[in-house]
Amino acid sequence: MFKRLKEDVENVLEQDPAARNFLEVMLTYSGLHALWLHRIGHYLYKKGFLFTARVISQTSRLITQIEIHPAAKIGRKFFIDHGNGVVIGETCQIGDNVTIYQGVTLGGTGKECGKRHPTIGDNVVIASGAKVLGSFTVGENSKIGANAVVLNEVPPNSTVVGIPGKIVVREGKRVGKDLDHMNMPDPTAERFLRLEQEIERLKEMLSESKGDI
Repeated sequence: MFKRLKEDVENVLEQDPAARNFLEVMLTYSGLHALWLHRIGHYLYKKGFLFTARVISQTSRLITQIEIHPAAKIGRKFFIDHGNGVVIGETCQIGDNVTIYQGVTLGGTGKECGKRHPTIGDNVVIASGAKVLGSFTVGENSKIGANAVVLNEVPPNSTVVGIPGKIVVREGKRVGKDLDHMNMPDPTAERFLRLEQEIERLKEMLSESKGDI
């Protein structure tokens, strides 16, 4: 147990350049506290103490602002950076050496039963605000961009960005067109523009029909 705790702290020191020493990480990193509390809750959950496990999970949420269902399976060297607003669902499975940032949701898409949350492969990075929703796999060595909404399978060694999430890099090669983050489309503005154009067309048709009378 102590070997695993030491590994967790060393992983934070490796991943976060702002982490200065062992004691600081142990006392001040909410992501680490949430992980440790989850391990206790997960152990109790597997032993059948479901209510106690949920109490620990919700206590962890109040303390760290990170919600991890006690049934979720998490591998080694899991790092939650900052962590505020992170949600990890009941049937989620997370591999080794995974990093996620604040505001990430690993959730479901409805009230379906069985496996309804994602499986995250080894060495995956999920950036701030990303939502990975549904029962599918994010392949190993993949990256999910900030605020992406991922609803489908992600192959290994891929980079996904956008809403809905699109693969823009796979096996080190770009896929499709580059995403221009400085000029993202505004669907609402585009819809209003089309409505204005339709209204103008109808006005012209009405004016022409009046002239024929």
